[in-house]
Amino acid sequence: MAFTAQQVAEWMVQEIRFKGILYQTEAISYVREHFGEEFVYVNENGNASLEKEVKKAFRKLHGGRIAWDRDGFMWAWT
Repeated sequence: MAFTAQQVAEWMVQEIRFKGILYQTEAISYVREHFGEEFVYVNENGNASLEKEVKKAFRKLHGGRIAWDRDGFMWAWT
């Protein structure tokens, strides 16, 4: 089954609604395993990151209700 960036973003929002937070490392690991490697890339700093279309869909879905914590490398419900 082929997944979409929208489905990955929807999973992320649901996780954060349920748990309150989602660590980037956990998200990357889960997305790779359950949705596919095509939704993850290595950024210019050499770190794994979510593909731009996933982040775009994610921002549209949460509409500002989720914030990125740079120090904790996690997203949290606001």
